[in-house]
Amino acid sequence: MSKVENGKTVSVHYVGTLDDGTEFDNSRTKGEPMSFEFGSRRLIPGFENALVGMEVGETKEVHITAEEAYGQPNPELVQEVPRTIFPEDYEFKIGTTVQLQNAAGQPMLARIEEVQAEAETVSLNFNHPLAGKNLNFAIELINVE
Repeated sequence: MSKVENGKTVSVHYVGTLDDGTEFDNSRTKGEPMSFEFGSRRLIPGFENALVGMEVGETKEVHITAEEAYGQPNPELVQEVPRTIFPEDYEFKIGTTVQLQNAAGQPMLARIEEVQAEAETVSLNFNHPLAGKNLNFAIELINVE
């Protein structure tokens, strides 16, 4: 039976929920398992750590603290930006996710935190939406190659 090890391609089904039971992600709803190279550090540390030693067909429920997930929110990632970076007719709505580009042309996501009617700036939050939250996962190991 194949076990999870560094460098192997791992496929899992999972359901992610917050501590209050709110579901934030579900591979079954998407219709296919998530596949990735184990040990590549593409996933949050707590999720990868939960897979260590699992065998194909095994299921597990894990609680991952914010520190082992997306960390705590960083106040420095809430920034004021000029309104002029948005189209003139842009309709600002608190909580909306917007995509911007950094100086190198790479895409960045941020949430609109605050808009003042007469202000020339908009407050954007560049923290991951799940920063500061504990996460729960029901995981099923589907395949290891």
